[in-house]
Amino acid sequence: MSEPQSQRMKQGFWQQCGEDISSVFERDPAARTPLEVLLTYPGVHALLFYRLSHWLWLRNWRFSARWLSFVGRLFSNVDIHPGASIGKRFFIDHGACVVIGETAVIGDDVTLYHGVTLGGTSWNKGKRHPTLGNGVMVGAGAKILGNITLGDGVRVGANSVVVENVPEACTVVGIPGKIVRLREVGQLNPYGIDLDHHLIPDPVGKAISCMLERIDALEAQLSEKSQAERYQQCEVDNDLCEKDCPGGRLASMSNH
Repeated sequence: MSEPQSQRMKQGFWQQCGEDISSVFERDPAARTPLEVLLTYPGVHALLFYRLSHWLWLRNWRFSARWLSFVGRLFSNVDIHPGASIGKRFFIDHGACVVIGETAVIGDDVTLYHGVTLGGTSWNKGKRHPTLGNGVMVGAGAKILGNITLGDGVRVGANSVVVENVPEACTVVGIPGKIVRLREVGQLNPYGIDLDHHLIPDPVGKAISCMLERIDALEAQLSEKSQAERYQQCEVDNDLCEKDCPGGRLASMSNH
């Protein structure tokens, strides 16, 4: 998990920002130069505003922190509460419409794509937002709600809604989110970060495929029996069956 706030405060602001910018090159092949990243990446802008506003928040300059956070939202379209705790090398790809609540805790080397919400589900003043471990990756449009914990290395599929704890090294997809398998990493990049977020299983599609296979097997079994064999055990006790059923007396006589 992310290191305590007191330890992170000892790290120089510019050193921390330098790590944030450098981490972009590890996770976005479109990044070319540090200047380009600094000037054109909304996710980086949002994080820089957050680092400053969080510094103010920890020193109880709460109004100034909220005001600076609001300004950052206008520039980046990313809403990060200054009270949230975010670890090192955090990256928001594209940076559009991401929301991170006040009591959210985010570990190191976490990646969020656009449209992600780390939201609360309670009116209580205490911990009400998610905790994300180290190396977590959250796909576009996913919602992680409530005081829940996602362990290290968890992957969340795009547009999933997660409302329960997820153990480390698992993949979760769907609404509500379900753990579909232990994580099978894709091709790691040179920095040891798995960005193959498209390698997400489809549990609904798999269930439908299994059902279709079962139907085919049952139809094959039925096709092995003739129509007469299927009805020969019937007890014919009405005129309709006597005339129409293959096992009926009149139907049998008409065939001779």
